[in-house]
Amino acid sequence: MNRAELVAALVERAEIKKVDAARAVEALFGTNGIIAAELRRGERVRITGFGSFHPRTRGARLGRDPRTGKTIQIRAAVAPLFRAGAALKAALNRKR
Repeated sequence: MNRAELVAALVERAEIKKVDAARAVEALFGTNGIIAAELRRGERVRITGFGSFHPRTRGARLGRDPRTGKTIQIRAAVAPLFRAGAALKAALNRKR
């Protein structure tokens, strides 16, 4: 499911206008949205029953340039990590 499909599903399920659904999706998941802003601040975002997003720092390391084969230095970076909650895991594993 991509962003447009998520907006369409939200319109149908919540019975709201498309423009409002698009704003809600952007406010939550956009690069300047609520989740990204909290992760940039180093905070964890917990959504009970769904899961949590954590900022994870990856240390600097040596890597290899696949085109040249040369060893390169890869800088430390922060990456988002998502961990599914128990309710989401249970919903995914229910027998149909």
